[in-house]
Amino acid sequence: MNYCYQRIRDLREDNDKTQADIAKLLDVHLTQYRRWELGETEIPVHKLIELCEFYKVSVDYILGINNKV
Repeated sequence: MNYCYQRIRDLREDNDKTQADIAKLLDVHLTQYRRWELGETEIPVHKLIELCEFYKVSVDYILGINNKV
């Protein structure tokens, strides 16, 4: 599951977004988003789906099950 945290960071950086940008998009505190990106806490499924929709990738991709974007 470690792929998840690296992938959300990579996706954010590839899209030239800051952690604050994504926290605002997901309507969460910046501290909470940082914890998700560092793997300190689990990302709720509904927020994971929002990330997938924003980045236009599958949940499988973010979870590291599939490498296809």
